[in-house]
Amino acid sequence: MRIDKFLNTVNITKRRAVSEDMCKSGVVSINSTVAKPSKEVKIGDIITIKFISKEVSYEVLELPMLKTIPKSEQGIYVRAI
Repeated sequence: MRIDKFLNTVNITKRRAVSEDMCKSGVVSINSTVAKPSKEVKIGDIITIKFISKEVSYEVLELPMLKTIPKSEQGIYVRAI
């Protein structure tokens, strides 16, 4: 699954366009490598998002099969580190 789709599907970003822009800006990295929007995500990857005041990391636990998931089920797919 593409990183921009993954961020949107697991409710880390509100829209896919936002996650795509974040990737193009260079604030999203997978396993310490800056990710383009089309970069594939695999189980076990560490996704890091650099905000102005903080840095947030997530570990991919599972890839969703549905287009959207409820916010309450986010813990099944990612774990904050």
